[in-house]
Amino acid sequence: MPATGVPQYRRLVAGGMPAAAAPALLPESADDRGPGRPSSGGGLSRRPAADPDRVLVAAYDTVTVALRHGLEAVDILRLRRACGAVLQSRNGATVSFLVPPGTSATWHLPGSSCTAGAQLPPATDPRWVMPPAGSECAVRPTDAWVLRSALCEAACTLTAGGLGPF
Repeated sequence: MPATGVPQYRRLVAGGMPAAAAPALLPESADDRGPGRPSSGGGLSRRPAADPDRVLVAAYDTVTVALRHGLEAVDILRLRRACGAVLQSRNGATVSFLVPPGTSATWHLPGSSCTAGAQLPPATDPRWVMPPAGSECAVRPTDAWVLRSALCEAACTLTAGGLGPF
């Protein structure tokens, strides 16, 4: 980690993706998974032909929190220049952060959930809070420990402002 406190991410290779990884973002909910679509685990699997632009990928995990809590955390992460890709749910009630794979195995933070695997909607989808960036529309994950810190800080801020618990 450099002196600025900003975490370093893997170097991008051709295509704007980290080596040995594919871009991804969150499953909407457990009900969104259909037959033949893995909830976690190996490899890349396409969605049914009805939505060919979305890809289910196990290369990243997603941390999901309530909308107000998540947006406060996004503000904190943006100030730290450490915010990766973030997506709002279809119903607008939650926000999901893309995190490195394996995070779901050790994630235990009240008020949040972490799931393995993720779905990536097109970069032009209006639900992106922090969309994929660059000419390649590369998705960048948020460091899990930096996200945990931001979520705790956001919870304290919201509670102190009379807006919690959420």
